[in-house]
Amino acid sequence: MRRSSRGGRRSAAAVAVSAVLALTATACGDDGSGSAGDKGADGSGKGKVVFWDNNGGVRTDIWKEIIADFEKENPDIEVEYVGIAATEYQSKVDTALQGGGLPDVGGVGAAMLAGFAAQNALEPLDSRLGKSSLNGKLNEDMVKSLKAAGGRDDTLYSIPTSANNGVLYYRTDLFKQAGLDEPTTWDNFYEAADKLTDKGKNEFGYTIRGGAGSIAQALDAMYGQSGITSFWDSGNEKTTVNDPKNVAALEKYVGLFKKVTPAADLNNDFTKMVAQWDSGTIGMLNHNLGSYQDHVKALGVDKFRGIPQPVGPGGKRVQVSNPVDGLGLFKSSKNKDAAWKFIDFATSKAENSKFNEAAGQVPSNNDAAKDAWVSKAEPTRL
Repeated sequence: MRRSSRGGRRSAAAVAVSAVLALTATACGDDGSGSAGDKGADGSGKGKVVFWDNNGGVRTDIWKEIIADFEKENPDIEVEYVGIAATEYQSKVDTALQGGGLPDVGGVGAAMLAGFAAQNALEPLDSRLGKSSLNGKLNEDMVKSLKAAGGRDDTLYSIPTSANNGVLYYRTDLFKQAGLDEPTTWDNFYEAADKLTDKGKNEFGYTIRGGAGSIAQALDAMYGQSGITSFWDSGNEKTTVNDPKNVAALEKYVGLFKKVTPAADLNNDFTKMVAQWDSGTIGMLNHNLGSYQDHVKALGVDKFRGIPQPVGPGGKRVQVSNPVDGLGLFKSSKNKDAAWKFIDFATSKAENSKFNEAAGQVPSNNDAAKDAWVSKAEPTRL
């Protein structure tokens, strides 16, 4: 969670630092049977590597480009790409953990890392990273975030690929037509949501995420309005989620549903929410850096902007950070050496830069983070 002063823009480095704190889930330990108990093998360093993308569809094209680059440099390794929707990924991995069929490599972000690590599903990567040219080249805060999320003796189970953060997108053309100020405060946000709504014309001020993953936007709205800066009280004993200020903030935010939002929002996950905003007449959308390129393709750069979450009480901005994403090596893999080669390649300077420029996110590779596009692109300049 991050707090900042009114009007300040954050650098790419600051975004990476803000991504360190993330909510993580825990799971019961595995008994050593099934896929989670399979120790796998290093293999020959050649042959097939199966890769499960944890954001299939959205990231399919860029991953296929990276895979083509990898196979060109490593003609004795074939990468089988399997794209899985973000909303279905964890359940698919959980099923494979119990019944078998895990991939060699998979997307493993901080939010799901604790559960996978608790089931002994992931290969520790500290030793492999220590021998790699990547050692010392990865953003230290992202590495620390993933180590903390793993919950086991500061062990690294996932190599970071990118950092993300919540963004309030708004239609600059609609705001201009209505004579509205930029929604940099929560008061401006609610005023704009109301003024831009005309249900008779199918025009709405906001689209609220009601389907899978809606907790991210709800937390941004709660803590952003309440001004509370930690998930725990001063004694680290009681959560602040149910603090009266947060409850009031959430009730106000949820009260937007059907009043200034489409009724379809109730079941919309992020893909449906983003598609609806890109194709309709809706004033504002709360998502993250990752959907920026979708908005550019649909609307062009002149009809929208992405800004940090609105400031709250006393001009203070509280931003709940999104989990760091990464690549994990599943312990059951029979071809770990080849799988590691793919992870190592995908997080190298050129490939990590390419991936994050396409995704609109902050690179984990320090050299990639120095590339010109990072400071020029709208989402990573936030």
